[in-house]
Amino acid sequence: MTSNIGWELYRSFLGVLREGSLSGAARALGITQPTAGRHVAALEEALGVVLFTRSQVGLLPTEVALALQTHAEAMESTAASLERAASSHGAGVRGVVRVSASEVMGVEVLPPIVARLREAHPALKVELVLTNRVQDLLRREAEIAVRMVRPKQEQLVARRIGNIELGFHAHRDYLARHGTPRKLEALAAHAVIGYDQPPAFVRNAAKAGKAWPGYGRDAFSLRTDSDLAQLALIRAGAGIGICQVGLARRSDTLVRLMPRTFSMKLDTWVTMHEDLRHSPRCRAAFDALVEGLQQYVGAPEIAGTEGKMAAARTQATE
Repeated sequence: MTSNIGWELYRSFLGVLREGSLSGAARALGITQPTAGRHVAALEEALGVVLFTRSQVGLLPTEVALALQTHAEAMESTAASLERAASSHGAGVRGVVRVSASEVMGVEVLPPIVARLREAHPALKVELVLTNRVQDLLRREAEIAVRMVRPKQEQLVARRIGNIELGFHAHRDYLARHGTPRKLEALAAHAVIGYDQPPAFVRNAAKAGKAWPGYGRDAFSLRTDSDLAQLALIRAGAGIGICQVGLARRSDTLVRLMPRTFSMKLDTWVTMHEDLRHSPRCRAAFDALVEGLQQYVGAPEIAGTEGKMAAARTQATE
């Protein structure tokens, strides 16, 4: 096995793994197909293994390739983090900061916060990663994450924002056509919007013995694991679903149903790696997210940058 293998070989390996072909990897990486082929061949020779086999549908990864994927992705995250850190050097807040958040938070809540951040720091570039998967801050897949779960790892600092409340909602037009349910059991007579696979907050509720009747996969007339799609369906008057109370309040067409019977609160945190506390770009973004999200949930603010960062360190460690 050859030592000191260049990162570009692993980069092309990941490209082929994700795209399923040399041509697809070349397009995704901005290189030529022969170059991608040479990189994969060189990596196979250096490692002494076969990474892909040819088939009618393209290049299929071998068991060895799949075993290497996680390690190569960790290298990719480190390389991207290195580039972001290098770009931040210079006077003032500048460079790139990568923020991870759920789809709904990233589309419905964070844009005005990011806009204000950019107005305050024009030299700062923001990469907003929208995913319902918890991105690994320890591996620097993102520098900052907005999470709906209390962080546990000690290497991360976290600031608790407060609770984001969820409730059943429907469009006024839907209720005018089908009536307004007054009890959870009445949902059985309605078009209920829900998930295909249970999200984390549902699994956690079930573990805590807080599951509620009438709201489960078999009861859903419309199923999607996209929170954005569920919200769009509610807004379109397709049925009754769960969404953030704060988002529903923005529209006079959405009506909250059974607020005393059903209310679920998501504990919300802003987190980042403790090594980034003294990075001007990350510090500015962290504080902007804390302030903006506190306004969204109606939580009291902690005055001053030093106060916010100190609170983040003392209130919780992730």
